[in-house]
Amino acid sequence: MAVETTISPGKSAGDCNGDISVNNDRPRRKDLERVAEYPVLDKDGKPHAFKSLYTPTDEGTSRTIIIFIRHFFCGNCQEYLRSLSSSVTPEVLQSLSPPMNICIVGCGQPELIPMYSRETECPYPIYADPSKKLYAELGMTRTLSLGSKAPQYMQYSLPSAIVRAIYQNIKAGRDAFKGGDYFQVGGEFLFDDGEVTWCHRMTNTRDHVEIPELRKQLGLDGAKPPLRKTFSSGIRRNSSQLSRKLSDRRKSWSRSRDRTEKPSPDGSMMEKVKEDSAAEEKSERQSKEEVETTPP
Repeated sequence: MAVETTISPGKSAGDCNGDISVNNDRPRRKDLERVAEYPVLDKDGKPHAFKSLYTPTDEGTSRTIIIFIRHFFCGNCQEYLRSLSSSVTPEVLQSLSPPMNICIVGCGQPELIPMYSRETECPYPIYADPSKKLYAELGMTRTLSLGSKAPQYMQYSLPSAIVRAIYQNIKAGRDAFKGGDYFQVGGEFLFDDGEVTWCHRMTNTRDHVEIPELRKQLGLDGAKPPLRKTFSSGIRRNSSQLSRKLSDRRKSWSRSRDRTEKPSPDGSMMEKVKEDSAAEEKSERQSKEEVETTPP
């Protein structure tokens, strides 16, 4: 039996209007035992038991945050991981006592994991659960609701995120249909020594737990997170690079024009030869005419 999910009266999973009401009760030991052997797939399609993501390691890592995202083309989740990766680095996690890990699980096909890693610049391991069994068993639900409030982690506008997602779909070609269930939403689960000590389930498609709250759960609430490069600074940087390229191109065009306007040495010599030849021909004609007109 899966972890129970509460749906608000008058709403159903998949409703596009308003948040879906879910509880944040922690999965019980028997729930975890039931899903422990469920497979998650790495980028090569190799299966790993779900428990291998959060089982304490020989290196002393006993705490792991597992973040369940939506489909691999979701611009909201991609923005979340960009902000997370900027705010919480692997070096910071390894400096904690005990050290911590972060793992990402999506509901698409594993072939898209390399693309997702590039787009999000995520340094953490990413896995796929295309069957969505873990989502169901751990109480996560399905909806297309955007929610009423834009999250803090979003630096792109909603239209921009949609355009980026469409572009990624087009670029993916045949893999565009392997991103996963567009209705599925995820959540965040903190495992400590094999048990879930805290969790948050999404109520809409943008409802990942905010980064400051996640840092608090990681024990980083007292440390100031590094600033993430903003979208506007990226625009300014790209604009500056474009201006330099245009300036270099104009200089190149100017040099080319100057070269075409100035006759080359070889060209000048040829013109001189032509002029001398014409002069000689004219002189010969004049001499011939003088001979013909001279009386015997």
